[in-house]
Amino acid sequence: MTLLEVKPDSAVELGHAIRDACVPLPDPRRALEFGPYFEPFANARVVMLGEASHGTEEFYQARAAITRMLIEHYGFSIVAVEADWPDANRIDRHVRQRGPGGYDAESFARFPTWMWRNTAVAEFVDWLHDYNAERPMAARAEFRGLDVYSLRSSIGEVLDYLDREDPEEASKARRRYGCLSPWQAEPAWYGRSVITGEIDPCEAAVVEQLASIVARQMELGLEDDENGFDAAQNARVVQAAEQYYRMMYRAGNDSWNLRDRHMFDTLMHLLDRRGPLSKAVVWAHNSHIGDASATEMGWSGQFNIGELAKKAFRDEAVLIGFGTDHGTVAAADDWDEPMQIKTVLPSRPDSYERVFRHTGHARALLNLRPTGHVREALAEPRLERAIGVIYRPETERQSHYFQAVLPEQFDAYVWFGETRAVTPLPTHRPEGVPETYPFGV
Repeated sequence: MTLLEVKPDSAVELGHAIRDACVPLPDPRRALEFGPYFEPFANARVVMLGEASHGTEEFYQARAAITRMLIEHYGFSIVAVEADWPDANRIDRHVRQRGPGGYDAESFARFPTWMWRNTAVAEFVDWLHDYNAERPMAARAEFRGLDVYSLRSSIGEVLDYLDREDPEEASKARRRYGCLSPWQAEPAWYGRSVITGEIDPCEAAVVEQLASIVARQMELGLEDDENGFDAAQNARVVQAAEQYYRMMYRAGNDSWNLRDRHMFDTLMHLLDRRGPLSKAVVWAHNSHIGDASATEMGWSGQFNIGELAKKAFRDEAVLIGFGTDHGTVAAADDWDEPMQIKTVLPSRPDSYERVFRHTGHARALLNLRPTGHVREALAEPRLERAIGVIYRPETERQSHYFQAVLPEQFDAYVWFGETRAVTPLPTHRPEGVPETYPFGV
């Protein structure tokens, strides 16, 4: 009786069972060699590329190589990342050469700076700038942020835009956003003050401001205006952030779900704006891009952008997860503490990572879409590791592992046996840039 005639159980047996289905990969630094291995997924409308940590070099390099291939050969025109809209907009201005902007020491200056200020991202930004320079504006690929944490800077962007374009509307916006002014530096305090009844919520004011700026765009026929689009999206961020910080102190999943709903809605705005043939690549943590309904998160009531994309696009959304066994990672002990190069512990024996370790591959791609023995072998829930910007190896089981069903969570899985930390770039934090504390990764 062969191994596959008896359902494998241990990580060793599972690793051996899926070994031949894993396709060995080259070093992701060789982008022109690495990218083509992902061509089977290139016909999708949305390709979501994950990461098992926010501080692993190979994950960034692999995503850059795959994204280059999708942009160059398959018509993808949007790169949407788990980052704040105003910071990403600076990069978009640079890579599409559409106005003042740049990938400089003031870009992504808020903790965790290394997440988007590292050499792998810098190399991709340089490549995208050069690629776009040879193309007309309408054909250039954009770089956008999906996240919700930029309350203060998004308010500033809305006001700066209206000061230039419509000073009377700017005065109205200042009055509306004045409700939030005392809390912009520490928005979490706003949420706590609302929950404790010290102040009334600012919800009506920020909703009114968003409606006003969208109505202005439509009335003046400015839906295609880049600066107006940026301002409207910043107003959406303010609305979502106001809700998010009120929800942070409630029990349950509201804040996580609101954040991922906002990220998905932002993605949809980007796709709609580029038209029905537009295609997007998303860079975010596995916990955001894997289908949450196949994980402990979903079983407890959370959803994410991967699950929402699957519902919206079905097979035209491809979710690709990433994993590693051991190595080093850039992370902090706690929020707003210094970045360290930390040692990643070898994976647990009861984890999917240990299964892939026993395939014997240093780097590999496993396509999880075909039905058959691979999906069957991996179909029982197992632990999966998730490292965010904080890594606590001393409590790794409680802090960094969750249950998942891998072939339901992802369409494909990229494996690196050993990985190393990202190389951060210098940053300059401008005076007054607040720190915001997110729940989740």
